[in-house]
Amino acid sequence: MRMAEVSRRTFETDIEVRFCLDGSGDFKGGTGIGFFDHMLEAFARHGFFDLEVKCKGDLEVDGHHTVED
Repeated sequence: MRMAEVSRRTFETDIEVRFCLDGSGDFKGGTGIGFFDHMLEAFARHGFFDLEVKCKGDLEVDGHHTVED
């Protein structure tokens, strides 16, 4: 299977992403930002790949740090 795993930690966010290109369209986890989660889920479902996102961000300040990272 073709897979990738990436993590990024900054002062504002701590993010882990797992991606399986040979998946079935499953999306797990989320960012805490409703519309962004919806778009990631739709991207995985329609692209027929699996995506897992674990994210902690400073959403009380603003969601843009999470989306950028």
